[in-house]
Amino acid sequence: MGSFLLKTEAGLAKATPRRHLVLSLPRWATDTLKRADPALAASRRPLALWERQKGAMKLMAVDAAASKAGLAPGQNLSDARALVPDLEVREADRNAFEHVFADFADWHSNASPIVSVLTDVAAYGDLVLDITGVAHLFGGEEKMLEHLVGRLSRLGFTVSGAIADTVGAAWALSHFQPGIIAPDKQRDALADLPVVALRLSDEQVAGLNQMGLKRIGQLYGRPRKALQARFGLSLLLRLDQALGEIEEKITPRIPLAEHFAEQRLAEPIGYLDDVLMMARDLAVRLALRLEAEQIGAQSFHLFLYRVDHKVITLSINAARATRDPAHIAQLFVHRSERLVGEYDAGFGIDMIRLAASSLSPMASTQIGAFETDDGARDLDRLYDRMSNRLGAAALMRSKFVNTHIPERAIKLEPVVARTEDDPEAAPDQTLVRPLRLLPNPEAIEVIAEVPDGPPMRMTWRRIGYRVAKASGPERIDAEWWRSGQNLATILPPQKRGDPRDDEKADKKAKQLPKKPEHVSKLTAFDPMQVTRDYYVIEDDGGRRFWVFRLGLFGTTEAPRWFMHGFFA
Repeated sequence: MGSFLLKTEAGLAKATPRRHLVLSLPRWATDTLKRADPALAASRRPLALWERQKGAMKLMAVDAAASKAGLAPGQNLSDARALVPDLEVREADRNAFEHVFADFADWHSNASPIVSVLTDVAAYGDLVLDITGVAHLFGGEEKMLEHLVGRLSRLGFTVSGAIADTVGAAWALSHFQPGIIAPDKQRDALADLPVVALRLSDEQVAGLNQMGLKRIGQLYGRPRKALQARFGLSLLLRLDQALGEIEEKITPRIPLAEHFAEQRLAEPIGYLDDVLMMARDLAVRLALRLEAEQIGAQSFHLFLYRVDHKVITLSINAARATRDPAHIAQLFVHRSERLVGEYDAGFGIDMIRLAASSLSPMASTQIGAFETDDGARDLDRLYDRMSNRLGAAALMRSKFVNTHIPERAIKLEPVVARTEDDPEAAPDQTLVRPLRLLPNPEAIEVIAEVPDGPPMRMTWRRIGYRVAKASGPERIDAEWWRSGQNLATILPPQKRGDPRDDEKADKKAKQLPKKPEHVSKLTAFDPMQVTRDYYVIEDDGGRRFWVFRLGLFGTTEAPRWFMHGFFA
């Protein structure tokens, strides 16, 4: 059974069971549709939602009036219309309902930071909240349950709830006997409930009923091997989870933030300026907590809880860990400028929470006459302001990569998400490199005096150039450990060590058609190819280029020439 530890005055750790609250909304789909359509809510006609299942139109959800008339999910639409002639039917969009219910679940994080959607029985309709350590904020578990159920009822939802140590026990009670189970009392509380309360499949429930096992208490003490052989391991798993013998973990909809500050408002607010002012106050409170633990954060999230069960989320990122409240508040001001009319407070915001993530140690710094100010802090704040105002992808930096392939030597990364630089990736200042590098080498036609010599003439982009000077070559080979090729296929034949390979290569080279003065072919550049010989050439107009020959003479394929950069 899940538990957490509390330190006692004697210094010993005492295990305290976790507490879970489950809210069951069996008619959530029809209730939501009625809230969205006032005319539908005002009508007294029974309402049913249908969807196509294996080519047939079947009911997916029904309201209370339709249920009272004898309709239930799974019935054929034609049969339902025959039973209830005045039935109001609407086609359902299951994906849309699931998406809306997920946002509906996020709104409940104003009561507990850990909220999850239970999808064991249905894709929507069941919520579970881990209320361990938060019930006292509402005056106890009873008042918390009353508050959560009451506010949903006032919004027009059919809801019931329960609290227990385990998720399974709370779910069972919320559906069949709403209330609160005292700690470690779930075994007695579940005994009289039907076996369907264990979230079993229809086949398992039918099989248990045929054997006369209709209550959960009748499963206590029965041979487990026989139950497993007849109904599968899932039956024992659900039973153990409900009783607390096996912990059932839930996945929070919103990542758990251990460091946050929140403010509940007596009167809802709506103006964005008021929200930003409240965010500044929360930033001060959160900074004090972070400073007490000597940590900083790079990501901050502002959750705005609307009274109409919706949540607005604003997130910012900093280039370095910080806990400066003025800087954090100003970043949210810049982030709000990108909303462009998308901000909608609805009927008002009654709770605001500021959470911090991406935490890292951050010691207290001295602010005084002897502090070294190198300008880096102001530069980082400028990066933060620009990135949160224009977007993270709008401000990039060049980062050196540890490679000798020119086009791979630098990559771009967001400034606010930068990583540590590799000291070995710094460029070699002794190497000759052009001022401008083409994104992709472009094929050129070259006429060379000797096969492996520098070019005498070249044609690039349909313009001819006569080479006056040339220097090189600088040989750069492929990184075979990155390309996935083995060493035998990368090394040229004359380096493989087998004389027969040289003889085969010579025979293939003699069979190749002879071209006068070695005119290269115009083909696309393949970065996975191997040896390159780079030359710095200057034409008769004083323009300097960086070109290379791809491949070696004497191989099966003739070398090709490419333009890669310019010096001026």
